[in-house]
Amino acid sequence: MVIVVSCDVLGEKNNGTTIAAYNLIESLKKRGHEVRVICSDPERRGKEGYYVVKRLTFGPIIAAYLAKNKVALSWPDHKVVADALDGADAVHVMTPFPLGNYTAREALKRGISVTAGFHCQAENFTSHLFLKNCKPANVLTYKVYYKKLYGKVDAVHYPTQFIRDVFEKYGGKTNGYVISNGVGSEFTPGEAPERSEGSKNEFRVLFTGRYSPEKSHAVLIDAVKKSKYRDRIRLIFAGEGPLKEKLKKRAAGLPLEPVFRFYPRDELIGVIRDADLYVHPAEIEIEAISCLEAISCGAVPVIADSERSATRHFAVDKLDLFKNGDSASLASRIEYWIEHPEEKKERSLLYRGYAKEFDFENCMDRMEKMIKETAEAKKERSSVQ
Repeated sequence: MVIVVSCDVLGEKNNGTTIAAYNLIESLKKRGHEVRVICSDPERRGKEGYYVVKRLTFGPIIAAYLAKNKVALSWPDHKVVADALDGADAVHVMTPFPLGNYTAREALKRGISVTAGFHCQAENFTSHLFLKNCKPANVLTYKVYYKKLYGKVDAVHYPTQFIRDVFEKYGGKTNGYVISNGVGSEFTPGEAPERSEGSKNEFRVLFTGRYSPEKSHAVLIDAVKKSKYRDRIRLIFAGEGPLKEKLKKRAAGLPLEPVFRFYPRDELIGVIRDADLYVHPAEIEIEAISCLEAISCGAVPVIADSERSATRHFAVDKLDLFKNGDSASLASRIEYWIEHPEEKKERSLLYRGYAKEFDFENCMDRMEKMIKETAEAKKERSSVQ
């Protein structure tokens, strides 16, 4: 098949949507499909299979804000999109933004099958407008998503049942497929890197996530400040993002200086294996593959019980949840696992089996099947008409 993937955001692998896009593109190529990618990444200009449009420009204030977040949006170009769609069998749109919405409209006009991924929670957008906790703003966002994209396409990919239920409640009904973005086979238990003599008594707590407000890093920092084991706990924040300096200031004064660093994939596996505990305090989350990657490497998770996060459903026991936004509740959970190392080993084994259902290749097989089935069904309907 000739499959077009429309990416409003594509560039550095510094966010979940971009990583999901790259994973899908490479997986479809691996399965023998011709993949055409529409994006605005100037680094891709002239490369085979890439159709590059202009970046969406704003005033200097918004442009500076996007640059700080290392995110660039795309603006549709009629000729570029038309060239990409010429002879295509199917289109997959990553996000409900200008390029994706335009690509979907043009493809549907041509009778091409269109599927769309749901990778942007309403709060991911409204948080930038300081309206994260404004329910009317979030509901309106979902209604706009539905009107502009998801209510028009032939099928919608949801990474979790949680986000499908939320969107269909506020946006509208869709032909939905629930498929995880998947965890790579390289994320497995294994030997941790050797610690130095002076750090062997540390209890290392890891969180992998973009430094942005909805990830709630501050709750974890405050939990360690309140813990009776604060002298032993070293926080490791694997990621990057606009709040880095603010979080560093918040963590100032902790006995063991936290690590703030982005790790390449191969290094990250070693960091996860070396962690004594994985904490996911995010208030807003569609899936959190980072949490699943940690679980797959044998880490025991402690997860915020936020009603706006799918990640809470990964917990196999209430012991692995803490009250959302409550640093004292989180401190108590961390202390429990410091004091019960043997029970933690048993819990780790339980999670390893649980993580198998998120196998990356199986998830990509299901994504391919969704795109194929949707295209075939559309052709059948067209032939009958």
